[in-house]
Amino acid sequence: MNLSWQLRYKLLEFAFSKFQSLIRTHRHRMWFKNIQIYTFKQAFTTDAETLANQLEQHRFTPCAPTQPHTTGWTSPLGRNSQELVHAGNGYLMMCLTRQDRLLPAGVINEELEDRVAVIEAKESRKVTRKERTDLKEEITFEFLPRAFLRSTKQYAYLSLKDQMLIIDAASEKKADDFVAALRQSIGSLPIKPVTTHLDPVAVMTDWVRDAQQSTGSSTDIFTTGGECELRYNDDISRTVRCKNQDLGSDEIQQHLNAGMHVSKLSVHWLDRLDCVLDEKLQVKRLRFTDVIQDQVDSETADADDAAARFDVDFSIMTLELSSFIDALTSAMGGAATDSPQPESADAADANVATQRKPAATPVAEPA
Repeated sequence: MNLSWQLRYKLLEFAFSKFQSLIRTHRHRMWFKNIQIYTFKQAFTTDAETLANQLEQHRFTPCAPTQPHTTGWTSPLGRNSQELVHAGNGYLMMCLTRQDRLLPAGVINEELEDRVAVIEAKESRKVTRKERTDLKEEITFEFLPRAFLRSTKQYAYLSLKDQMLIIDAASEKKADDFVAALRQSIGSLPIKPVTTHLDPVAVMTDWVRDAQQSTGSSTDIFTTGGECELRYNDDISRTVRCKNQDLGSDEIQQHLNAGMHVSKLSVHWLDRLDCVLDEKLQVKRLRFTDVIQDQVDSETADADDAAARFDVDFSIMTLELSSFIDALTSAMGGAATDSPQPESADAADANVATQRKPAATPVAEPA
């Protein structure tokens, strides 16, 4: 009887924790899941009001009936707000919304084949390639107004104190799309992906080497997790992926001794957040711990509306990420800064995509 009561209690406790997790996931959907970090080459001094006025000229409007997609700025606070920039403590939050008309290629191709079959049967001839192309465009134009609409939102914020742009994006392409939209809205945007004095690959490799002696502790504030990706310099065909592993084990260390290096690594930062780092200092699968979310719950307990809760979320998230990024770049030898360049800011902007390569410091193979 006592065991049954304990079991029921455990099940209720588990269900309650899951329920709390679901509530937090919904409440904290603004919280970034991935971050791409850019630094400014020239001081960014635009204030929130000026930035909002610039974004206003490119405010989001829904897709027209024959428009395949559209992109524009919406309020970070959601549909109940009109402000395009949310400011707090020197951080300026923005939200880029893209709306697409979903028109599956299979639907177009099926209709195309039906119409081609009718023409060939009626006129006793083969439809030419140009005719097929024209028919496909005609069908697409005809079907677009009936296509479903899907909207996606992408958040980012400018840190005036750190002179950084932080984008919640899992891929470089999504981050580049955001940068292109922001540049179009405000004019020049002289930024570059963050780089550091030390090669992230070498630092992460040292962390994993140290894991054998320090039972997983890489530094005083960063701790290795149980996931990493190992490979031989730039040879992506020779890759070892480890998950739920003891990175201090002899097996992992043997790979390192054979000349492999760490290109991705899961880490814990203090007791504040967990993430996966890669060789370009892109942060993936970012998760704030219960310590942070308990703090958010405590500070929003008396918040009487969604805007007040958003303001608390935004304030805590940006301060945590600012401290995390500062600790991360410090662990990598500090953020590298460029010397003044003679080229114009616009010319510098065009080179952002070409500056994504990590530092070229090779990991020496054993003799």
